[in-house]
Amino acid sequence: MLKEPFERIVSSISKVVLGKQNQIRLSLACLFAGGHLLIEDLPGIGKTTLAKVLSRCLGLDFQRVQFTSDMLPGDILGVSVYDRNSGNFHFHPGPVFTQVLLADEINRATPKTQSALLEAMEEGQVTTEGETRLLDRPFFVIATQNPLEHAGTFPLPESQMDRFLMRIAIGYPDRAAEKRILQGAGAQRELDALEASMTRTDVLDIQSRIETVHLSDHFLDYLQDIVQYTRSAPHFHIGLSPRAGIALSRASRSWAYLHGREYTIPEDLQEVLPHVAGHRLRSRTDRTEVPGKKLMELFREVPVPV
Repeated sequence: MLKEPFERIVSSISKVVLGKQNQIRLSLACLFAGGHLLIEDLPGIGKTTLAKVLSRCLGLDFQRVQFTSDMLPGDILGVSVYDRNSGNFHFHPGPVFTQVLLADEINRATPKTQSALLEAMEEGQVTTEGETRLLDRPFFVIATQNPLEHAGTFPLPESQMDRFLMRIAIGYPDRAAEKRILQGAGAQRELDALEASMTRTDVLDIQSRIETVHLSDHFLDYLQDIVQYTRSAPHFHIGLSPRAGIALSRASRSWAYLHGREYTIPEDLQEVLPHVAGHRLRSRTDRTEVPGKKLMELFREVPVPV
């Protein structure tokens, strides 16, 4: 199983992203599950650095797009350019044609531009000018987002949020980690010295193995009870959809496999649920995001089946 190699990757990434091992584990679980990751936090916390390190460790091609308010969909997907010599149009692929795409500060672009990624994230392909082009596998989108109270940002449409398997926050480093950062640890030289721990083939193999992790009836009953609770509890505007249920099962399978098991247990679901469900639920009273404490009531209200 992958437990020991997984911990070695976490240890390697932790040399650059200091004091954030749980966030690193969640990020890897998301990517190995074949999902896309949204990292939301304040500027200067290390969102972009984490995205760069993940792609470097997995040995995958990497492209970065800095989202701005004047960006157009063609800046991401690509455009056809007329060649005067041949008299034909030739398609110039955009940065989406890669294996790891860092969509930096995605909420600084308009909703129209944000939505340009929907097909790519859901189906692994891009349709432009009437032609469909397949993307490489694996294809991961790692988007970073600043909180909405910052000027010049646009909220992500719900359809876009739903394409992210997980959302995490990095948070401020603890005192010991921040002291090391101030001393120069985790700097660019550590990132430059980082070597790939895997290859593209390894990543695809892990993804296929995760799909075979066993989901027992006991586990599925617990998952369904949680999903049903969100649909009937008075403080949720809209409950989790079947797509969200699938996301929870995929994330749980990945978390179990990366911790050395070929089967899931309720604790796997409890670990990933805040990061899979948090950005999909809204409060009934004001349609804002459900506070974390209210979300954690799920574990008190929904018993583990016996």
